[in-house]
Amino acid sequence: MTDSLARLTRSDFRHLERLRVRWAEVDMQQIVFNAHYLLYFDTAVAGYWRAVALPYQAAMESLGGDLYVRKATLWYEGSARYDDQVDIGIQCARIGNSSFHLQAAVFRGAQRLVHGELVYVFADPVSQSARPVPQALRDAILGFEAGESMVTVRSGDWVALGRQARSIRDAVFIQEQGIAAELEHDTADVDAVHAVAFNRLGQAVATGRLLGAVDGASKIGRMAVLASVRSAGIGSSLLESLVRAARERGDSEVSLHAQASAVSFYRSAGFTARGGAFQEAGIAHQAMTLTLR
Repeated sequence: MTDSLARLTRSDFRHLERLRVRWAEVDMQQIVFNAHYLLYFDTAVAGYWRAVALPYQAAMESLGGDLYVRKATLWYEGSARYDDQVDIGIQCARIGNSSFHLQAAVFRGAQRLVHGELVYVFADPVSQSARPVPQALRDAILGFEAGESMVTVRSGDWVALGRQARSIRDAVFIQEQGIAAELEHDTADVDAVHAVAFNRLGQAVATGRLLGAVDGASKIGRMAVLASVRSAGIGSSLLESLVRAARERGDSEVSLHAQASAVSFYRSAGFTARGGAFQEAGIAHQAMTLTLR
């Protein structure tokens, strides 16, 4: 065991993935079966890619490669039990010419139960022969570990951003949520301010729009984040950009129709509910507003 692994604490990890121990993961000793910790690590690695704002499959295809496990080493110090809440930490310790060295640990509260090292190799997906880690991927991971933002939000009109915005909205609203295309596509896009979030590979991962103000009141809509990168703070960055645009042009209030599942998200951003719930495109919504001045 290296000294760095031996000293790992919760605060060393920028990414922590919370899991709850399931009944099926406990063995006859009434503790988590040792092999399941590798599954925990793998689940947390998937969360790590979300945190880096990389839709894994699309990102690897664009980079012309994929990642393959070369080595996995675990040290067991304690045991998780049924119904424990555990946090799985993942961090990139080193990037070689073609390899990623990840450090991982399982925590129950402040107690470290298991820690380990995972080595992945970036390789050609057909021949599985090693390839140099692309600079864009290297920069994204190092930027994440340094605490940098993983997305850049660009604002513009439909001519500039319509292709990217429509691709995301079609994936989320039409394909995922089953909303009819004729309800999703409308003429308001032409005059709206659009915002699109791009990851470090230049891939569009989220979008939203701001409609023109009427008597100082404007409306945000079509907020969509690709499923593969949700819960990584991208929606917050997008919403902040749209609210800022409304404030900078002098709007006094901004409103939106929040899907029921997103009400708490908008409430945390300062929006308050107005009126009761209603149906829109077959989905429960809540009107919400934010006073800007």
